[in-house]
Amino acid sequence: MKVLLPAIKNYAQHMLDVGQGHQLYVEESGSPQGIPVLFVHGGPGAGCTPDDRRYFDPERYRIILFDQRGCGRSMPYASLQNNTTKHLLEDMEAIREHLGIKRWMLFGGSWGSTLSLLYTQLYPERVTGLMSRRIFLNRGSDYRWLYQEGANQVFPDYWQEFISLIPEEERDNLIKAFYKRLSGEDELARMNAAKHWAQWEGQCATLHPCKAVLDRFTNTHTAMSLSKIETHYFINNCFIEPNQILRDAFKLEGIPGIIVHGRYDMVCPLDNAYVLHQAWPGSELHVIRDAGHSAAEPGTTDALVNAAEIMVRYHT
Repeated sequence: MKVLLPAIKNYAQHMLDVGQGHQLYVEESGSPQGIPVLFVHGGPGAGCTPDDRRYFDPERYRIILFDQRGCGRSMPYASLQNNTTKHLLEDMEAIREHLGIKRWMLFGGSWGSTLSLLYTQLYPERVTGLMSRRIFLNRGSDYRWLYQEGANQVFPDYWQEFISLIPEEERDNLIKAFYKRLSGEDELARMNAAKHWAQWEGQCATLHPCKAVLDRFTNTHTAMSLSKIETHYFINNCFIEPNQILRDAFKLEGIPGIIVHGRYDMVCPLDNAYVLHQAWPGSELHVIRDAGHSAAEPGTTDALVNAAEIMVRYHT
């Protein structure tokens, strides 16, 4: 079973001014002459980590990481202003142009898979291959599953803790209820809501309890940007049209793609990946039998490192 490659340092860092008051943290590692690959992190609002470099052979890939608007090391922190899906897709293009890259691969997970699929549908000529993990299709059923009715039946104890700060009369729309608190003026209420939101997501993220994953979700810096930006996006249906990704899946034809998804993913259930695979001609679907949502689970890590090895053949 493959594990993450040895840790490496980046060889370049950029603070890219994309206008509208936002600066993006962008870094490069691996080989400057390697295959360009953009790592698109989840959330929205999670940010990147040094381990995100470690899926790729640094002698063969030019590894590009960036923190999306409002999170990680990008500035301003946790900002919702001029922060929509359209802005993030434009940011990805700005990064490509700034780095002088003609075509690149995309490696996106969860919300990162959403962005990667949308970008590829918008700019298919720019993408040489797509590695998508933990697919999130942004359907109404996907929101209801995690934040209203579905995962709560698998984790009823965690769920009770999650909703404990929301009055009964507001529990019919938990995304709206959390958004109100996370975007309000009361700092203590914001921090409390961020902790509950991030903890719920972290508890649902792995098949077996994992302290390291939960600690990352509940880190104060990450929890605030994740919860605030996620609720901002989710209350606006991620600023895309209903069923847009599946509707436009025909635009992915001819683009090599590997889909990796845990069978017991309780954040983004497997049907997200299954229906995408059916709609995406030529894609490969790898269902990891002993994994949930987190990319840190051994079976998923193995499949992703292997996918990065396989996709080398498609770069032209």
